[in-house]
Amino acid sequence: MAPSVFGRTSQVLQVAPQSIPLRVDLAVPLAMLLLAAIAALVPASSAGRLSAVQAIATGRAPRPSHGYAVYRLLGRAHVLPRAMTLGLAGPFARPGRTLVTLAAILFGAVAVTFGVGLGTSLERVGADLALASTGHVQVGVAGQQGQQLPPGVPPLAAENADLVAAIRAQPGTLHYVIESQDRLAVAGLAGTASVTSFGGDARWIGYPLISGHWYGAGGAVVNTSFLRLTGKRVGEMFTLTDNGRSATLTITGEVFQPGSSAVVMTSLSSVAALEPPGVAQQTYYVGLRPGVTAQSYEYALFARLGPGEWSRQGSAGDVPIQVLSGLVIILTLLLAVVAGFGVLNTVVLMTRERAYDIGVLKAVGMTPRQTIAMVVTTVAATGLIAGLVAVPAGIACSIPSSLGVIQNLPA
Repeated sequence: MAPSVFGRTSQVLQVAPQSIPLRVDLAVPLAMLLLAAIAALVPASSAGRLSAVQAIATGRAPRPSHGYAVYRLLGRAHVLPRAMTLGLAGPFARPGRTLVTLAAILFGAVAVTFGVGLGTSLERVGADLALASTGHVQVGVAGQQGQQLPPGVPPLAAENADLVAAIRAQPGTLHYVIESQDRLAVAGLAGTASVTSFGGDARWIGYPLISGHWYGAGGAVVNTSFLRLTGKRVGEMFTLTDNGRSATLTITGEVFQPGSSAVVMTSLSSVAALEPPGVAQQTYYVGLRPGVTAQSYEYALFARLGPGEWSRQGSAGDVPIQVLSGLVIILTLLLAVVAGFGVLNTVVLMTRERAYDIGVLKAVGMTPRQTIAMVVTTVAATGLIAGLVAVPAGIACSIPSSLGVIQNLPA
């Protein structure tokens, strides 16, 4: 399984093929051997001290001091059938075995809950980063993507005009908006912030908001890192500066854009005073009509445009999200299988230990259905307690892990 995971990772990240070091191949079997030896040492040493009579009698009946009070107490309760009360009292007869079963179910359920929670969070993050809530494509002039032209060099207006004309002529176009990318200084912030300016209504693109609302005139939405680095809050004002020019904006909302760098989203009109001559806005978000796929739209659009330096852009967060999601799914399945076999092993051992008890109960009239109900109740009670503890524990573990992964995604 590991080679397939490494192969998938290498393919997605476009790096050289990866392999597991030889020291890991040697260390893992030795570690498992040591773990198995330690696990067997305690029961083996206890078995070695038993006499022949004790060894033959062990497991045929619970110790006199274990579980009898619970058996008597539950026997007086007539709410449940006797077979079920015997099953509920069973874990108290052998507390050691019960604790092992409880631990196996608990850790297995925590691991599965953690894996499912982390995987679901990563899928949601991937969808938000890819702006999957809306059908759209992002196209532009390839030679100008993120490029600030030197002073005196006019923007490639002809190429932009051709692109806009082609977008408007496409039957699949629902609406479009111009996007401009720049890095500008922020008063009170060391370094610069990534500023995305839109030349129209851009809320339809689907950027998810954590708090507040989409910007209006003179407003902007910022990411969590911007708020953390500047100490600002939603509703406060901040100032963008560039070459002696400045623009003051109001923070109207917090947008989900992970990464350690500050991100600002606003309108072109709000930062018009900062735009130096020669900057071309050549990237366009195009909303698609229902039933139109991005691939078919791009094919028709580029066919209409003809030869030229046209480009499309995807989501930068897709690659690490794909890799992480795949790894989480595989690890979750492995943990679920291991936990399931661990629980099965403990249940089989517990049932076999009670073979003598079950024989006596069947001799006094217990039916097969009652026997099944007793055994299932014994395990179900332990599993219910473990599940009630494991689910919130798994969620509590997955939340900080998801936040840590999200915060370390590339901006």
